[in-house]
Amino acid sequence: MRFSATALLALPLLAAAAESPYEQYKAKFQSFLSNFGVAGPAADKASAPATPSISTGKAKKKVTEPKPIHTLTLDNWKDTLYAPVKAEATQPEEWLVLVSGRNKTCYSHCLRIEAAFNESATKFAAMPQSPSLGYVNCDDQPVLCNSWSAGTGNLWIFEMLPAPAPVDIHYKRLNLTTVTSQDIVDAYTGRPDIQWRKFEGYFHPIDGFFAKYGLSVPLGYFFWALGAIPSWAMMLVVSFMTRTMMNRRMGDANRQGNAGGGAAPRAAPPGDGRS
Repeated sequence: MRFSATALLALPLLAAAAESPYEQYKAKFQSFLSNFGVAGPAADKASAPATPSISTGKAKKKVTEPKPIHTLTLDNWKDTLYAPVKAEATQPEEWLVLVSGRNKTCYSHCLRIEAAFNESATKFAAMPQSPSLGYVNCDDQPVLCNSWSAGTGNLWIFEMLPAPAPVDIHYKRLNLTTVTSQDIVDAYTGRPDIQWRKFEGYFHPIDGFFAKYGLSVPLGYFFWALGAIPSWAMMLVVSFMTRTMMNRRMGDANRQGNAGGGAAPRAAPPGDGRS
């Protein structure tokens, strides 16, 4: 098939004539939609203006990481407490230690204070000056708790200075049923208004008599073993010891009685003859 030059030149005109009715109706339709406040479709997506970002006016809140809580054991407790203490320090490095337990030592009453102590780690992290945090579980570390003579449900504050300087220790009993994380923070920051008792005596973990002479850990094992003995076994031991002592006393009394039974009876004093 052959096309003449005239037909080729007429093709653009025919295309324009075909598009002009469509463009005419399209313009009328967009004008009709604009009367109702509706914008027509964009002719070119690339030419459409970018959607501006909407600012809510609220800055993202910075999340405070909680302070680490160090678990103290019989093997690491002293090294852990002395770790942040500098050799030339003159101000004590403070530690706040929770003494807790589970079924054996706290009868499942320490769950609340452990949760409150964990929550207080975030509040302590937000403070400009706060203590290092430690945790002792007497179910897991019975020898350590016995060597300290430490009861569950207590907060301990260690004021650490470079060895061999004396270390002051204060402790406070917590309310196991109502304590909150804010109570723990207030107890620490409210000293000395809030009652704390100073730990003194033979069982002081660092300066006590037993600690200085290396007896605290052996005593810890002794008291732990003593507490591990069932009550019925202890009653049997006490009963056996009591009977043994009573048998010895009875045997001594019988021997004394037998020794005195062979002596001649004393004569009665003579009468004066009066009836």
